[in-house]
Amino acid sequence: MTEPAQDEPLNTRARLDALLSRIIEEPERRGEIAAGIARDFTQRQAVLVLDMSGFSRTTQVHGVVAFLMMIHQMRLLATPAITGRNGRVIKAEADNLYCLFDQVADAVAAAREIISRLATVNVLMPADRRLYASIGIGFGDILVLADEDLFGDEVNLASKLGEDVAQGGMVLLTEAARAELDPAIPSTPERVSVSGLALVYHALA
Repeated sequence: MTEPAQDEPLNTRARLDALLSRIIEEPERRGEIAAGIARDFTQRQAVLVLDMSGFSRTTQVHGVVAFLMMIHQMRLLATPAITGRNGRVIKAEADNLYCLFDQVADAVAAAREIISRLATVNVLMPADRRLYASIGIGFGDILVLADEDLFGDEVNLASKLGEDVAQGGMVLLTEAARAELDPAIPSTPERVSVSGLALVYHALA
């Protein structure tokens, strides 16, 4: 496979697909190619996964346009909080946001600002149009595809915390993410089983 041009990022989806195909074609080079993938695609980052809640009734009562409007409002409110803390929105999928930060502290600050922004807006909204978000935060080696997708254990854990465990307004951290924060920051350790996976997480006060 031809190497990318100097101004072309190494971590594109096309290049990853080509490298995976090469492993199939040349299984004896699996270790070498896998090491190259890890080198060129892996970033040590904090990952923030935001999930919106309370849509089922809204969609039933007001229709899908109301649902889409609420997602749009959430993104307008959340994105400045993320970019203002040097974060990147890597993927927006339905009512979820997947974001990366260099530091867990920045991800936590962005999460708290998002929750605060939504709470401020909700004061002016009817009860059935209010915006609620639950957020999971992880930290570790994450495979990133040129600012369009991301994969890894901490992505999966943050997703489970944000989507399956946290309630609206909650910010939950994986053990790895909590270890990156100042110990003086108050949090509560909890245990939960999700999809057969036992998790220890930390709920921010």
